[in-house]
Order: sequence, then structure tokens, then C-alpha cells
Amino acid sequence: MTKTLVLLGYMGCGKSVLGKRLAQLKSLLFTDLDDYIESHEKTTILQLFKKHGELYFRHKERFYLEKLISECSHNVISLGGGTPCYFDNIDYVNRNEQIVSFYLKTAPKTLAERLFNQKSHRPMIAHLNSQQDLVAFIAKHLFERIPFYTMAQHHVITDHKSVDDLAHEMDGLLT
Repeated sequence: MTKTLVLLGYMGCGKSVLGKRLAQLKSLLFTDLDDYIESHEKTTILQLFKKHGELYFRHKERFYLEKLISECSHNVISLGGGTPCYFDNIDYVNRNEQIVSFYLKTAPKTLAERLFNQKSHRPMIAHLNSQQDLVAFIAKHLFERIPFYTMAQHHVITDHKSVDDLAHEMDGLLT
């Protein structure tokens, strides 16, 4: 039986790229929660943060998480980096017997290398000026978020692995 696969982890860990590849491998649809929110709100996550603040965004995020899961069974869904950490989102995901959750574990230095040139598009890190500051910021946030991330059913280390290798590794965990 095919289940909905939910990918979580810190921004830059590869949830969207890997989610698309895993969906292709499993012949499932892929949905990025942030893209889903933007299409329904008709604005960007960055604009939602700027105009209404993080708490407003987190309420919207929970609303759309529930909506997406109820509408899209048998999908691959990537969550935003903070999604599992607010309200009881990770418990909500894990309570659903039709969902298998994966934590994509990536080292802070790897994340910083991937994210530094994208920071202007990411509201949580846009203010950081050096890669060293970004590594420190990521390490601090990972420390705070790991208790939520590790509640995922499966943990997959992404460092130094190709997208194809990771997709096949995750597929193997489903059998």
C-alpha cells in the first residue's frame, strides 16, 4: 500500500530536490508545502513574514498542512524547515497512519554552503552577512529543532550522497 511520504529537515537539506526525485521513483505526486501556501495565499512566504510576522505565517502553515494532507494522500510532501517545530505539527504528521516521515539530516557546514547564495530568498537568514555567521545561525537553530526533527520515523544522513542514492535509500526504508 502506498503512503504519503513527508520530508522534513532544516532549510537547504534537499527536501524539495529529493522529494521530486523520490516522487518520480515511486510514481507519486510531489508537493512543497511552502509552494502550496504561496499558491493559495497568492503571495510569497517572504511577503507573508514581512507583512504579518512569523506567528501569522505559522498559523497559516498549520492550516495548509492539514488541508494538504487531507486532500493529497499518496504524495511526497516536503515541509518547511520550521514546520515540525510549531504547534504540534510533528505529532499531527506522525499520528496519521497513512504517513511515513523522514528527517533529512545534514551538517551545518554543508547547509551553509548550499544556502549562502540563496539567503536573500529565505526570510530566516536574509540578514546574515557571512558564511561563518550562517554556520553559527544554522547550528543554533538545529540545536533547537533537532528534538522535533528526530521525531520523524526515519533519519537519513544526506551529506556526500547523490539525490539518486538518497531516493533509493529512502525507498528501501519503505519495504
